[in-house]
Amino acid sequence: MYIKEIISLIEAYAPLKLQASFDNSGLLCGDPERVLTSILLCIDVTEEVVKEAIDKGHNLIISHHPLIFSGLKHITPATYVERCVIDAIKHDITIYAAHTNMDVVANGVSGRMADKLDLHHRQILQPEGDPMDGNGFGIIGELQQPVESMAFLQQVKEIFRCDRLRYTTPHTSSIQRVAVCGGAGASFFKQTLARQADIYISGDFKYHDFFLTENRIMIADIGHYESEQFTKEIFYEILTKKISKFAVQFSEINTNPIKYL
Repeated sequence: MYIKEIISLIEAYAPLKLQASFDNSGLLCGDPERVLTSILLCIDVTEEVVKEAIDKGHNLIISHHPLIFSGLKHITPATYVERCVIDAIKHDITIYAAHTNMDVVANGVSGRMADKLDLHHRQILQPEGDPMDGNGFGIIGELQQPVESMAFLQQVKEIFRCDRLRYTTPHTSSIQRVAVCGGAGASFFKQTLARQADIYISGDFKYHDFFLTENRIMIADIGHYESEQFTKEIFYEILTKKISKFAVQFSEINTNPIKYL
């Protein structure tokens, strides 16, 4: 099997045409005409991840976040991005990313968050493109039964493996209607209010965003990485329907750059 065939599987699930205008999803580095050896799945490409691919003999890295986001004017050892590109090219490793196109598909990043929380009666928070396609950013749905607010927060912390969780004071004693968005979801806050969510779970909220709740909704900032960590599972499920599970491995590197005391 060729690397280009693996890329086709990902793009059949999350077409590149769905990516945001600012994004740089797709083939970033390497030759898609090469024969595949094996695949390494990650959220971010770092020097440690590239080394892991080299050491384990993988010649394709599939990430959620694009290693190259804005144009490179030179390829030198000056930055980690450039060093990753140099090492990947040197060792014939192809790098591919599925970012906002994987964010907007219904069973993408936010859909996986909703799966983890077992949300029912789901709707897209911010539809994109043809409404009939069911694509867009974020998901809003309902828990099967209301859960006491702080007990639900504890569940969220455990499910998403959060070392820390930032949240606002609960405005209601229980939670049932839940909005989620993988990554940085603050820009869709108004939509959660319009849909009358009890809580909005996402990442990268700024200090002043928390004031906007005005006792109408609860915000739970679980962290950018934490909200998207299960994207690797989506990649794995797409690929292992067509190729051997032994050829697809999760990176063992935790690429979250944020640490907590």
